[in-house]
Amino acid sequence: MPRLLEAENLNVSFPASRHQWRHEPSVSGVDGVSLSVEEGEILGLVGESGAGKSLTGAALMDLVPSPGRTRFDTLRFAGERRSLSQLAGLRGREIAMVFQDPLSSLNPLRTIGDVLVETLLMHGDYTRAAARDRGIELLESVGIPAAQTRFHAYPHAFSGGMRQRVVIALALAGNPRLIIADEPTTALDVSIQAQIMGLLKRLSRSQGVSIILVTHDIGLIAETSDRVAVMYAGQLVEIGETQQVLTSPKHPYTSGLLASTPSVTRKGGLQQIPGAMPRLGAIPEGCAFHPRCGQSYDRCTQQRPALQQQTADYAIACHLFAEGARA
Repeated sequence: MPRLLEAENLNVSFPASRHQWRHEPSVSGVDGVSLSVEEGEILGLVGESGAGKSLTGAALMDLVPSPGRTRFDTLRFAGERRSLSQLAGLRGREIAMVFQDPLSSLNPLRTIGDVLVETLLMHGDYTRAAARDRGIELLESVGIPAAQTRFHAYPHAFSGGMRQRVVIALALAGNPRLIIADEPTTALDVSIQAQIMGLLKRLSRSQGVSIILVTHDIGLIAETSDRVAVMYAGQLVEIGETQQVLTSPKHPYTSGLLASTPSVTRKGGLQQIPGAMPRLGAIPEGCAFHPRCGQSYDRCTQQRPALQQQTADYAIACHLFAEGARA
């Protein structure tokens, strides 16, 4: 399949203090991330809190809050090179985002219909009457019952799962080719989670919409994504087809994440990764994971491993699998 989005050496940095940018040093929230998404593909971004997943998604939409700075070597969308300003111009039409908290994404003083109509008028060639009809169609397409009645309701009248469906309908209003879903099932119960993820998966398969799924939930990744990218301390450490990465993980961090995830087939209790994710201003030299890794050696403390392609579909950043690694 053709690639829809390609980002090379994506970086997001923040000043180390509240002073102006001329006062160095800065700290990196996303550090040298390169990834791609094919048309109709679901790419999972997974890692602990603070790994840089949500910040990567925000950077791809030019939504990094000030005073953060986004830089990259190359960014292509639909085969064309884009600048940050051009990327911002794609928001709502070509690229849409589903945020983590649907209640904070909706205006409590405006009805669902008002917000949908405004979005459709902004990103499409509609009359107000046609936008109203299309808004009702969108609500029906995401499984909102009695859509004509609910069209005039306020956000507080919806459950958490229904609000998330409304946010997805808003994301679909501009007929985007890429949706970035940032923890779309947080605070939802298990049955609603399954419904929301089933909806996103159907959109991808039936309409060819590409999705970047940002989550810390390995189970969601296993059930939903085609490929998975594992992040740690703002860096990509392993990326490949979901089945390969989750059934045969090579990076010690990926193995640790899987070992700390509940499983009905694993014998024994859960295993905990020792330590915690480092703060942005205290990321260690060399491999950022080495203080928590039981397999680290001298090279890990001195040199940062590069993300190296092992096969056409798989890459890893770990000295254990690089040339010249210890036996």
